[in-house]
Amino acid sequence: MVTLAEVAQHAGVSASTVSYVLSGKRSISAATRQRVERSIRELGYHPNAGARALAGKRSNIVALMVPLRTDMYVPVMMEIAIAVATTARAHGYDVLLLTGEEGPDAVRRVTGSGLADAMILMDVQLEDERLPLLLGTGQPSVLIGLPADTAGLTCVDLDWSATGALCVEHLAGLGHRDIAVIGEAPAVYERHTGFAERTLDGVRSRARETGVRVLHRPCEGGYDALALTLARIFDERPGTTGFVVQNESAVEPLLALLRQQGRAVPEDVSVVAICPDQVAVQASVRLTSVAIPAPEMGRQAVERLVAKLDGRGGDEVVLLTPELTVRASSGPAPAAP
Repeated sequence: MVTLAEVAQHAGVSASTVSYVLSGKRSISAATRQRVERSIRELGYHPNAGARALAGKRSNIVALMVPLRTDMYVPVMMEIAIAVATTARAHGYDVLLLTGEEGPDAVRRVTGSGLADAMILMDVQLEDERLPLLLGTGQPSVLIGLPADTAGLTCVDLDWSATGALCVEHLAGLGHRDIAVIGEAPAVYERHTGFAERTLDGVRSRARETGVRVLHRPCEGGYDALALTLARIFDERPGTTGFVVQNESAVEPLLALLRQQGRAVPEDVSVVAICPDQVAVQASVRLTSVAIPAPEMGRQAVERLVAKLDGRGGDEVVLLTPELTVRASSGPAPAAP
């Protein structure tokens, strides 16, 4: 990486002269300025954090950490990312997208190099290993997600506990007493990813309150994996009449398998999904669902990050209220034989 000192040597001037050219803080002769600018171009120099600090400028870049894992539903992640990018642009910021699974190394690289003025983290785990390092840097940041301990953090998320509770409440109100939750891939729970764990907590809590039995089965998604999961559910709980699905790739295979087994939706079995509205309305049976407000999550995160950068924002947890839309996939529990 080319340094400011190397630019100064190439241009035949002092390092302070290069800094003044970059910052515009002092008057520099046209000839000297042109010589420095030519050296910058020829060497491919990009001001680092120190040069920007000397210039009293920001990078006007926000880093967005969004690991694109194969066990996550990427369209939702990208919908949030697009909302982050468009909202940031409206405030004069560009977005640096970090899609690898580097964890703390990525935080260290961004904060150490001065690539960005602030960070937004997604795919937050309950005990997220990125957070101690992030808190130690003091760099403005916002999480789209909720760790177990939110002290000193600003977080924006859907209220996943309330989401799980809302699904159970709806099915219990229709008379369903045995409910199965078809969850995300097992790796999502092994990582203790916040949204999945909190949804399950909400489901179980409301189930206890309403006297509903719940069976939770993670699933990779796809037809073959879902066939095995569904067979296991009906083997263990033959009286299951309600399903909560938190796995977009399992939605259509579930509906197809229920049809093959002669179980009509919603006459025999009711299905409630936690998914984007597009997935719910385009399914072979229009699904009763709780929508994931991805654009609002992204927008709110940026608004709070910009407030922090402007010295107006403090630490807070913002939970968006879930909304359930009733469609064709849920109905009264069938009468007991």
